[in-house]
Amino acid sequence: MSTHTILKIATPQISLQNQFSKELGISRILAQVLVNRKITSVSGAGKFLKPSVNDLLSPGLFSDMPKAVSLIKKAKENKEKVAVFGDYDVDGITSTVLIKDTLEKIGLKVLHHIPHRINEGYGLNEEIVNAAIKNQVKLAVTCDCGIANHKEVDLLRQANIDVIITDHHEPQNSNLPAASSIINPKVRHSSYPYRELAGVGVAYKFSQAVSDSLLVDDLDLVALGTIADSVPLSGENRIIAKAGLLRLAQTKRLGLRAIIENAGIENRKINATYVSFIIAPRLNAAGRMDSAELALKLLMSKSISEAQNLAKELDSLNRQRQKVEGKILEEAETLINAQVNFKDHKVIVIAKEDWHQGVLGIVASKLADRFYRPAIVISLSEELCKGSARSIENFHLFEALMGCKELLNSFGGHAHAAGLLITKDNIDEFRKSINKLASDRLTLEDLLPSKDIDLEISFADLNEDLVRELELLEPFGMGNPEPLFYTRSLQLKGEVQLLNRGTLKFWATDGVNPRQVIAFGMSSLRESLLKAESFDLIYTPKIDSWRQEESMIFEAKDIFFK
Repeated sequence: MSTHTILKIATPQISLQNQFSKELGISRILAQVLVNRKITSVSGAGKFLKPSVNDLLSPGLFSDMPKAVSLIKKAKENKEKVAVFGDYDVDGITSTVLIKDTLEKIGLKVLHHIPHRINEGYGLNEEIVNAAIKNQVKLAVTCDCGIANHKEVDLLRQANIDVIITDHHEPQNSNLPAASSIINPKVRHSSYPYRELAGVGVAYKFSQAVSDSLLVDDLDLVALGTIADSVPLSGENRIIAKAGLLRLAQTKRLGLRAIIENAGIENRKINATYVSFIIAPRLNAAGRMDSAELALKLLMSKSISEAQNLAKELDSLNRQRQKVEGKILEEAETLINAQVNFKDHKVIVIAKEDWHQGVLGIVASKLADRFYRPAIVISLSEELCKGSARSIENFHLFEALMGCKELLNSFGGHAHAAGLLITKDNIDEFRKSINKLASDRLTLEDLLPSKDIDLEISFADLNEDLVRELELLEPFGMGNPEPLFYTRSLQLKGEVQLLNRGTLKFWATDGVNPRQVIAFGMSSLRESLLKAESFDLIYTPKIDSWRQEESMIFEAKDIFFK
């Protein structure tokens, strides 16, 4: 389908295939997929296939953790008020719920605040600080924020309020906020060996240390925030996601049960896809379209009727979000066609009045996927303009923004996602600056979509037993994509069905082995399929459990015609 897609077919590692296969009792195909995930030892492969909560790292490996725990003990002994400050996305909301719940269980009185995305913006602000002082708070704990709030932390400390920062965002420089304790695996002095925790993963480590417990029952929340934040599902995140999805399927949280039932997936196997595309968008809709307090209230609900009503409200907000997003996406593409010269612009920077700030990140993500280059979408305002940015594989967004920081009022984020504030007058200069930087760092090949192929195989190599074995690789996500296979010289067998939402369903054969294929969003290829003498297929094999009848099906990711 994509004529300029670069195929990166992994080189088979026969020796490791044989070793893994023999010692772990797995197929050579699964063994090669593990090698492609940069797993090169039998013990590493075994732990990947069977991740255990017993292999979670000790929270005590954070160098500032003892100080944080002592501050909590002090607050408890002195019966001090504690304020928990979170963020409005799923990662920040789950972090807030987890820490608030943990502190309340040990007897502390806990206030909380999640900022309004549009009225307050990300992180701490002076109004929040003043409210904490007025409420006689003695200890503040941040969740999924705080590492960039130097001024606000200073104000809290000047008011004799201790501050514990739990965050996972990149610090902008070596000068950290003057907090009492900083729990962040990405700061330079952190001794924690795993850098990729989500905000809720850091909150989980803090909660474990405070409660002196593994908190296995809370892994439903931790997995939810981890998967929703699109951090790599490797290392410790894989353990959290794998164990947490099992907990999520049987969660005791009334709010999560209500949202799962409302979405109609209560009788399905809850996997990372359901979290990313069904559960998380509904929770995120609260902070995008209204107040994230709605989602937090759902997750903390103790009433079935309240949980069900809140789940319905979130579903309605999510539908509203989809409409707003669709309109802005259409306007954004019109602007790109009129303003962006792809020869000169390696980074898309577009801006328009009245774009809803709550959906800028989703729009930027879809534009980055569609045009395969970094995308920055800005909502214009007479005062500060808010923007969201999403990137591609070989362009570190946070580092790029650091290179343009003199043009920005503030910014923060990661390699692949960031937010920023900028004045209207600086947007044109920022566009030039970040594109000059990108022209130095990105090659033409970087701007072509690529697919990492695990193996080139024949249809005869795959059967239902092997496809079920590949399910050991779940959960899939960033850092652990679904396995991709490549088979050449196939022919169409029979008719091509056209299903809803531009989906095709058909049978392909290598001449001996017919296999059913489903191709989402590829309806434009129907005539080409009917006319082609042969075609090559890139696909992920799956077990289809439609109407309780299970069968093997290949999900097409790309089709190349001869």
